[in-house]
Amino acid sequence: MTLLVRKVKELREVLKGKEVGFVPTMGYLHEGHLALIRRAREENPFVVVSIYVNPTQFGKGEDFERYPRDLERDLKICKKEGVDVVFAPTDEEVYPFGYLTEVHVKGISEVLEGKFRPNHFKGVATVVLKLLNIVRPRRAYFGEKDYQQLKLVEKMVRDLFLDVEIVAVKTVRDKDGLALSSRNTYLSEEERKSALSLYKSLLLAKELIEKGERDAKKIKEKMREFILSFEKVKKIDYVEITDKELNPKDFVEEGDRILLAVWVGNTRLIDNWEVGEPL
Repeated sequence: MTLLVRKVKELREVLKGKEVGFVPTMGYLHEGHLALIRRAREENPFVVVSIYVNPTQFGKGEDFERYPRDLERDLKICKKEGVDVVFAPTDEEVYPFGYLTEVHVKGISEVLEGKFRPNHFKGVATVVLKLLNIVRPRRAYFGEKDYQQLKLVEKMVRDLFLDVEIVAVKTVRDKDGLALSSRNTYLSEEERKSALSLYKSLLLAKELIEKGERDAKKIKEKMREFILSFEKVKKIDYVEITDKELNPKDFVEEGDRILLAVWVGNTRLIDNWEVGEPL
């Protein structure tokens, strides 16, 4: 039995005395989300999934209005996966009248995604802190597909001494390698083919590194050239190589992270890979 809860007060009553594994999502669940839910189910006696499309992390002209939503579908999936509670609050519940407090994780919020989506991570940090304070989980699960978001949440948890373990779960990919995302539903058949430019460019980088190339600038240039050869690619926001903490690198080492954001048609997609890991 999966219980749907809309109110903070009710959720806190339900969760009293329980050891909780928590999976925060914006809904329209796919296999990537299910990997998080299944890991939470394995490691915790009680599992909560939040479904909330957070308006404060979307910038002007972004896809807040058209972001895919289907709560009934998501509830069925959660029930099948053995989720105990789905928390699906309204905007008024999360941001009550008179709300003035925001969370800003400096540094991490200004680079990569933050450079192209200036207030995005302020919205992410604020809503994640709210949800962690509401649910008070023992463990919370985040996917590595949104690697910068993962690092931001880890930093916030450390800085604010939050009593929660952040568990990172590997990126889940489709059979052809495309990283799973709710935004993949926006892609036409032709755009879907060009969306593979992200994954294939990471494969190219992997091949170059395995052949001995260590110059980050050269690797990034070859990746960009390759990505732009795909017909439906509109533009590249960034291709970057960093260490684990998102500091740019001139020369690539095992454990570094290659991150990219690419517009395919009118859809913005992100992906990343840890150097030395299978892909």
